[in-house]
Amino acid sequence: MKLKELAHPLFQIPKPPDNKDILSRITAPTPSFFQKLRNVGLIIAAMGGFILSAPVSLPAIVITIAGYMTVIGGAISAVSQATVQGE
Repeated sequence: MKLKELAHPLFQIPKPPDNKDILSRITAPTPSFFQKLRNVGLIIAAMGGFILSAPVSLPAIVITIAGYMTVIGGAISAVSQATVQGE
């Protein structure tokens, strides 16, 4: 194959529209709705962590749900923090 054949638009990787890196997105201002959503996610993750670290024996379904709560809360918080105002 020649190099010109690889220059076809199908073989080119599209660039992101604004080229913001993750650190600038996290430190940029967050809209108020996503600030509230981030806080809800942190609360859900904290509740899941509290249940997982309880010093008493709990049923397996409760432990499983607490694990899911921790993961989902962390994901909600991370995505909400990465949203920036004006996009």
